[in-house]
This record gives sequence, C-alpha cells and structure tokens, in this order.
Amino acid sequence: MDQYAALRANVGLLGTELGETLRQHLGDAVLQRVEQIRQLSKAARQGDNQQAEQLRQVLTALSDDELLPVARAFAQFLNLANLAEQQFSISAAGRSSIEKPEPLTELFQRLQQQAIAKADIRQALHDLSIELVLTAHPTEVARRTLIHKLTEIAGCLAALEQPQTPWQRQQTELRLTELISQAWHTNEIREQRPTPVDEAKSGFAVIESSLWQAVPDFLRELDTDLQRALGEGLPLDAAPVRFSSWMGGDRDGNPFVTAKVTRQVLLLSRWKAADLFIKDLDLLSTELSMNQASAELQAASEQASEPYRAVLNKLRQQLIYTRDWLTEALKHDRLQRPADLIWHNQQLLEPLLLCYQSLQQSGMTRIAQGRLTDTLRRGYAFGLTLLKLDIRQDAGRHAQVFSELTRYLGLGDYAAWSEADRQAFLLRELPNKRPLFPKQWQPSAEVQEVLDTCDIVARHGSEALSTYVISMAGKPSDVLAVQLLLKEAGISFPMPVAPLFETLSDLQNAPDCMRQLLSIDWYRGYINGRQEVMIGYSDSAKDAGVLAAAWAQYSAQEALVQLSRDYGVKLTLFHGRGGTIGRGGGPAHAAILSQPPGSLVGGLRVTEQGEMIRFKFGLPQLAVRSLALYASAVLEGLLLPPPVPKASWRQLMSTLASDSCDAYRAVVRHNPEFVPYFRAATPEQELGKLPLGSRPAKRNPTGGVESLRAIPWIFAWSQNRLMLPAWLGAGSALAKAVDAGHSTLLDEMQQQWPFFATRLSMLEMVFLKADAEIAAYYDKVLVPAALQPLGEQLRQQLAADRQLLLQLIHSDTLMAKEGWIRESIMLRNTYVDPLHILQVELLKRARQAPDDLTAQSNRALMVTIAGIAAGMRNSG
Repeated sequence: MDQYAALRANVGLLGTELGETLRQHLGDAVLQRVEQIRQLSKAARQGDNQQAEQLRQVLTALSDDELLPVARAFAQFLNLANLAEQQFSISAAGRSSIEKPEPLTELFQRLQQQAIAKADIRQALHDLSIELVLTAHPTEVARRTLIHKLTEIAGCLAALEQPQTPWQRQQTELRLTELISQAWHTNEIREQRPTPVDEAKSGFAVIESSLWQAVPDFLRELDTDLQRALGEGLPLDAAPVRFSSWMGGDRDGNPFVTAKVTRQVLLLSRWKAADLFIKDLDLLSTELSMNQASAELQAASEQASEPYRAVLNKLRQQLIYTRDWLTEALKHDRLQRPADLIWHNQQLLEPLLLCYQSLQQSGMTRIAQGRLTDTLRRGYAFGLTLLKLDIRQDAGRHAQVFSELTRYLGLGDYAAWSEADRQAFLLRELPNKRPLFPKQWQPSAEVQEVLDTCDIVARHGSEALSTYVISMAGKPSDVLAVQLLLKEAGISFPMPVAPLFETLSDLQNAPDCMRQLLSIDWYRGYINGRQEVMIGYSDSAKDAGVLAAAWAQYSAQEALVQLSRDYGVKLTLFHGRGGTIGRGGGPAHAAILSQPPGSLVGGLRVTEQGEMIRFKFGLPQLAVRSLALYASAVLEGLLLPPPVPKASWRQLMSTLASDSCDAYRAVVRHNPEFVPYFRAATPEQELGKLPLGSRPAKRNPTGGVESLRAIPWIFAWSQNRLMLPAWLGAGSALAKAVDAGHSTLLDEMQQQWPFFATRLSMLEMVFLKADAEIAAYYDKVLVPAALQPLGEQLRQQLAADRQLLLQLIHSDTLMAKEGWIRESIMLRNTYVDPLHILQVELLKRARQAPDDLTAQSNRALMVTIAGIAAGMRNSG
C-alpha cells in the first residue's frame, strides 16, 4: 500500500484547483503552457535528457507576458504543496508515515521499559523549562495575508478528510476554489519591506491563530500521558513551554529598531494579550452560569445570583478598560499609567483561580477542568504580556557609551583601556549609589539611543522582558557594561544578561571569558546563582564551516556546563539556531539529543526563525506536535542523557574539525576567485532588493562576504542548489580520516554518539537537496568563463563527498530511513526545477541589460526567489 497516497491525492486536488483558477483568469493557453512545463519537468527529473533540454528551451523562450504568470503558478503550487504536507503530517493517514507520531507517549513507554524511577520523572517534569524565542529573520517570504489564506485552505483539506454529506463536500470544495482564487489574486511579494513593528505583529498573529489553542491542547496531552505513567497529572500552574520574541527588540545591525519601536511593540503585545483574554472571558462568562459557589467567591461577587459570571465580567471590564488605555498609549509618547489597569499577571490569575477553586469545592471538578483550565494555562504560559521581549545589541555600542562618557569626564578613552582597566572602572561604579551620568552631558545620537533603550527596559519590568543579549561579546567587561547601563537606568529587577559567542574564536574563548566573570564576587552575588549564555550557530558556521562550528559549539557547551557546576551556578544555554543546516537547523528532536550531557539541566532556550515558525507552529495541531517533540527531546536528554564522548572520539573529532575548517577557509577565504564566483553564481546581489525583513542584508554595505549576514549567505547558496555552506569542508575532513585508517572508529562514533550521528544525518539531508546539475546550469549561463573551473571543482567535491557519505552510512540511498523527508523533497523537485531555469534566464537579462528589465520581469525574478525558498523549505 502506498503510504503517501493521501498526500499525493491532496497535492493533486490543490494542483487541479490552481489549474482551474489559471484557466478562468488567464485562459487555456497559459494553463496549457504551465501543464506542458510541469510534464517536461517531471520527465526531466526521471532522467529524460531530451525532455530536460526541451524544458530549458520552452522556459527561456517565454515572452515577457508569460514569465510572471508561469513563475507565479509554480511558486503558488509550492506553497500549496507545503501546506498539503503540513496537513498530511497531522492527519490520520499521515501519522503512520511520519517519524515519531506520538513523541511523548513513546518516551514514557521507553522510560518505563528502562525502569526510570517515578521520582526522577517527576523531578524532570518539575525542571522542564523550554523557551522558544520567535525571531523575524528575513527568510519568511510569504506575506501575512497569504499565510491566513493558506491556513484556511488547510482547514478545507482537514474537512475533506472527515465523513461529509455530498452537499457538505460540495460546499467545502467551493470554499477551497474561492480561497485558491483569492491567493492567486493576492500579490505574494510585499511592496515594501516590513517594519520591525510589522514583524512583531506577525509573531502575535501566530499566537492568535495557532499557539493560543495549541498550548493548552499540548498541556492536556502531556497531562494525559503523565496520568498514565505516574498516576498524577500536571500542576495547574505548569508552564513547561513559554514564548519570547526578538521582534522589536533585536537592534543588532538593524537601525530601524529604536527605543520608540521597542516601547510600541511592548505595548502592542499587552494590547493583543488583553484582547485575547477578553475573548476567553466572553466565552467563560457564557458557560459558567452556575450559582453554587464557595464563600470566598460569593464574597468576591458581592453575593450575586450568578457569582462566577459576576467575577468574570468584572475582570473582563477591567481588561477592556486596560485595552482602551493601551490604544491611547500607542498614540502618545508618554502617557501616565492609571493605577487601576490590569497590569500584572497576578491580577489576571487571582479571579480565575478563585472561580477554579470554588468549582472544585462545589463538586464541579469536570467544569473546572474544562475551558477555565485552558484559560488559566494561557495565563501562566503567555500572561498579560503575551510574548516576553529580548533586547539584543552589539557589544561595541555599549563600549561607545562609556567611551564618550569617560572622555567627557576627563578620565581618558574607555575604548583604549585594557580589559583590566575597563573591569576596574565598571566594578567600582556598579555598587556606587550616586548617579554616573551628569545631567548636563549631551551624548551623541547613537549613545542616546542605547540609553533610551535601557530606560524602556527599566520602565517595563520583568513580566514584559526576558533577556538582554550581547552580540559579538568576548570579554567580561562586555557583560558588566550592560549591567551598569541598566543600573543607571533605574532597573528594579535583575534582568538576565547573556553574552552571545558567535564566531569560532568567540566559542573557543567562551569558557575562559565566563570563568573570569564568575570569579568576580560582586557578579556572582548579583546573578543569584543563574547564568544564561547564548551559543551562535550562524556566524560560527559561516566563519569555519559546519563541522568545525558544530564541534566548537559542543566543546564550548561542555566546558560551560562543567564551569557552572564548579561555581554552583544554574546555566541556561540559549541556542541561536536558524532553519537551515548551515545555521544549526534540522530536526529539533535530533539536534537537542545530540547536545552534551548536562546541557539541558538549566532548561532550553532556542530561537525559532523566519519561515520555520510557520512550518512548525502555523496550524494548531502542527504546533501541538512540535511542542510535544521539544518536550519529549528535553525530557529524554534529562532522563536518558547521551554518553560522554570517549577520548578516541574527541581526538578524531578535533582532527575532523581542524581539517574541515582548513578545507572550508581555503575556498571561502583564501581563493581570490571565490567572492566574484559567489556573486555571479547565486542571486546574492539581487536578494538585497527583495523586501523580506526589516534588517539590511549586510552589516557593512561596502564589505565582502565577511560582512554579509549569515542568512543571505545561506539563502543565496540554496537558490542555486549548491548548498555550499552546509557541506563544504566536512567531506574533505572525513575522507582524510578514512585514508588515515579510521573507518572503524567513524563507524563506532556513528553508532554510539548522537552528536556525530546527527552531523552525518544533516549531511544526508543537504546532499539530497543539493543538485549539481542545476548548479552547473547557473554557472553555464551566469558565470564568466574564467571563473567556471572553480564551480566545476566545487561540484566534483560535492559528488565525492556525497559518495563518501553513502559509504560511511552503509547505504546506496540518501535518507533511506527517513522516507517521509525523502518523499517530501522529491515531491517538490518537479515544481522547483522550472523556477530555477526561469531564475537563471531572468538573472541573465537583469545583468546584461538592467535598464531593459521590465517591472513584470523584475517581479517575476522576485517570485522565483520566493518560490525556490518555499520549495527548499529551510532556506534561511
């Protein structure tokens, strides 16, 4: 039986509906052209060279009028195919085909088989702390309005899987037709770049449309599994998964994120939370019409005949008043906050808990555990601030503040001081009671912006804010500087300050930097036994290649875990992962379990970026499954930790890391032809024109590859299917190890060490997505003849690395054990291939005669970029 038949049927249905839309609005000729291209692409994929050549001829001969509709048709289809896949993964038919359909149930069964003590499971659940940090990196190519339509289409597919009368089925199909038509008539490319506030709103939209329902559903699922395994459920106030955000708080290299923007996002977050809780209370007030109540509730309701309604309606009115005040506050820079707003979580939770306890005492436990429990759980998970906001800023910007200040005070230039002098100055000022900044001092606009941000942080409190992240941190003074700035702003809570170690040398120096910090008495007293450290995946991989970066990340984490034990500090590691392999991405479950033992004890914080937010959390049931995968992986890491690597594994891994870094840098840094080749062979230059995120593509607009952000660097290579950053260097290092006679040891590492096994599995996925023929076509048409040998050399390396990997995993097929992922990639290839050929043609026209490029052709180029990104899925 074909286990993917239901998926193919849905993909076919959506394709037919899209075809019908094309026929209605563009006529039979365009539909026939699209269908001809699809058939040729399918035959070409099956190895028919003649059809492949014809496909290229048809696509390069398209007229200006045909380019855009054809590009849009294939891009739209990929969005629909992705959606069909998402829906399939949560449908009854799909659950039997995907990996780990019931991750929590499966884990609890394994814990039982391995005789893990109930007390240990209880403790692990008590300590379970997962914080998912939503970030708006410029990889989400779909507009919010289109995402809404896609969610509605998913609802239609779900309805069609249920038994329906002929009339009901007809209505669902009509709605499906209407939605696909709406999507076709909506511009899929934004006209303007989103602002940081727009990005934050898209984060709120994910919560409203999916996570608001998914979080209580997930907690019910976890509760049921616990009842079965331990005979007791989750405590009511359990919030094992919480959400934070960087949208509106991440100012690293983004000039558009200002203190004003941060304030606006913090207020909007509260506005949205109030709005969502008002809707919950509307529903609860309708349902909780009972009159039997505890004496406490009767008193709180002032002896009303329907006490639950009275208490809930009063809370609802206060929230409406708060929401109205927030509406006004968003229009004014400073507005005095009245005392009677619902501002702190306790004000929300107290009346809800009063109702809950009263229902329990009155023998109405079933009712208490219904919708009221869901609302309480949202109260604990989201609270009145919805998403806690992180602040991120570059270490150099904080140093600039003290540089200007010390010059003004006649103390010399902080920027020129040694690390010891900086620390002495900061540690002298940190416990000092008098203000440090003179009233008459007038700092530069850049410094004032940093001070204004700290002022906003101090005003908004610990319920609204999570962590202050320092990018490009490398020294203890980088952390102490932020703590002094926050103290001077009048902060009343100890905000966690996390250094971000992101380049290879930063990661290697991280343990030494943290040891110096933790040996400072004042610092240890201030952090109160808790420390957060952020590990950067993107920049370390861009700097040294994936294998060297992965080992540096692992080694840094291991050393930091040991250091925190030595100092009696609870360490939370914050993983700055991207969606793609080259930025630490890949299946979350495997990634978590491949971390060093002990690294999850202080909880897990991890970024969820760009388009991955939609792929993991875009539909409520999908979000429940993603949360269950996270929870099961962290619990497994706590209760069944991976082995401590043997000395022989470490030794070989260090050699592999060093060899792979050398091989990677030999190409990327030391080959003078590399940068011009990269610019010619990928649409890197054109990516900057695509209005994806609010952040500029480069930190330094005139710099080379080193100044390019990790995201466009990866994005560009996934567009031409060479996928270079995700594999370069790894295969060369592995080949050297095999030649040196280490095959048996590599085998052992693969079998027994999750860290190493996960690296090889990531390479499998990359090699399955990479396509040397497509990359060669980009080179043939776009790359100057003098640079083409470099491309040929890289493709030969890709082929050799792929062959070696198959040998190491003892298989003749990539991803043979991951049928679902393999099927998913193969399914999309037929539709991505024409977009590649179109993109090459449009890039050629744009580069040869930029002035002749019509608005239609330019938009078609943008659509190919967005379409390929949708087809490649984890593109950023």
